[in-house]
Amino acid sequence: MTEAAISIRDLCKTYAAAGAAAPKRALDGVSFDVPRGQIFGLLGPNGAGKSTLINILAGLVNKTSGAASIWGFDIDAHPRNAKASIGIVNQEILFDPFFTPVETLEIQAGLYGVPKAKRRSMELLRAVHLEDKAKAYARTLSGGMKRRLMVAKALVHNPPVLVLDEPTAGVDIELRQQLWAYVRTLNAAGTTVVLTTHYLEEAEELCDRIAIINHGRLVANEPTRTLLGRAQEKVVEVTVDRDIATVPAARCFEKVETAGRLLTITYRKDVANAGEVLAAVQADGYGIVDVSTKEPDLEDVFLSLTRSAG
Repeated sequence: MTEAAISIRDLCKTYAAAGAAAPKRALDGVSFDVPRGQIFGLLGPNGAGKSTLINILAGLVNKTSGAASIWGFDIDAHPRNAKASIGIVNQEILFDPFFTPVETLEIQAGLYGVPKAKRRSMELLRAVHLEDKAKAYARTLSGGMKRRLMVAKALVHNPPVLVLDEPTAGVDIELRQQLWAYVRTLNAAGTTVVLTTHYLEEAEELCDRIAIINHGRLVANEPTRTLLGRAQEKVVEVTVDRDIATVPAARCFEKVETAGRLLTITYRKDVANAGEVLAAVQADGYGIVDVSTKEPDLEDVFLSLTRSAG
């Protein structure tokens, strides 16, 4: 099927304000599609509108206007089918601390109407490395374990779309790697994954496509490689043959930092190339001993887009 996993059209959400304060426009005409089978990044600064959008998809917040569908089901016309097609791992850790992990999954499966014969509670606990904690009280789990339990909880009804809202916040490096390995396995098996995260290196490594929201508006929606190509600033580190007495200057240099014999030069790719930068250093009388370059990353693009859109 070519239909999008999630389709959003002109989505708006305005929160009424108390007293004389102006209403808060959390989403302002947002439109984009999440292609089926991808890992899709949804990024933005705090307060940009990401959580509002996710809560609308989850049925927890009513939209002001616009349309949204999940796996082809409109959230207004077919709410039950839309909710059955998505699993959401919220930022907040939400479950009863007095139930065990296996009880938590069994109850959640029951709420979705999954017959007992088709429930996969132990299989899911095994997949998120919590099989040995199946009968421990959930309140005794560490923060990382609780987050993995929430992932398992979101998957009890085998949804084709999984939304992970800041899933690795407060999780150590080893557990984070385990979680991403499992997410990749799910994706390889056909699950569409939507990821929000403040760890931009995660989004850059994992996501096939990234949308960026700022102040309730969509400011980017492109394949990750294309988005990275937007960054124009590049850094070259040049080790020269003597201590730097005077800092080299050239019109193509955006910024120059020095440390001993090391020059760290920032320039714009649309203005100059590395050869011109090195030629400018040599023109100041310095011999070049070593050169290394730093490619722009998602953080550079993210900051550029959210600052310019602000």
